[in-house]
Amino acid sequence: MNYNNVKYILTDIEGTTTSISFVFEVLFPYFRNNIQRLEALKDTEAVKEVFEQTKDLVKQEGKEVETFQDFITVLQEWSLADKKVTPLKTVQGLIWKIAYEKGEVKGHVYPDVLPCFEAWKNAGLNIGIFSSGSVEAQILLFKYSTSGDLTKYLSDYFDTKTGMKRDPETYRIIAEKLKVNPSEILFLSDIKEELEAADVNGYQTCQLIRENSKASWKYAVKDFKELEINQ
Repeated sequence: MNYNNVKYILTDIEGTTTSISFVFEVLFPYFRNNIQRLEALKDTEAVKEVFEQTKDLVKQEGKEVETFQDFITVLQEWSLADKKVTPLKTVQGLIWKIAYEKGEVKGHVYPDVLPCFEAWKNAGLNIGIFSSGSVEAQILLFKYSTSGDLTKYLSDYFDTKTGMKRDPETYRIIAEKLKVNPSEILFLSDIKEELEAADVNGYQTCQLIRENSKASWKYAVKDFKELEINQ
């Protein structure tokens, strides 16, 4: 698949650089099995902030979070439902940080990711990440990946604090923050609705068809090596 006039590559994680099964079968269960570790962090500013954010979100649903155990219960429920909410993503990042730093988990990346990141960087392209997982969790996955520390290839990270992945407005904001013309950004994802949202804003787009998934977008490749990118 040929792409011209590209200055910036923005890529998703789940189903794009990384197996979806790694997220659902390794990261999510690890979080749920170790969520009580938050107890030791409850006096930190990060957890205090997330506690307040969670209280506000739950109140909008007509419920209350009064105790720290209530807070943990809500996070468990959100995790099981795979809710894309910032407080959950932030706390997951805190728990996964422990896992990565202790060597209990390594971030899965497909074999083509390292050589392509390297080639793109050497060609003068900037590479950024846009995922529903928190920026902290993104950095951990690539720092402690199965292909070594890949953060040296990455320039920027975006998460749900910037906006939702299926909202076209989010991609306008990202291009503005990057100070790059949308037509010079190539967005890579496995999800059609995300590609549509980027396409509306003038991004170049390509769907990754990993493992057993099927193409549902007008441009699709099986791995990064099939991408021919010209500046």
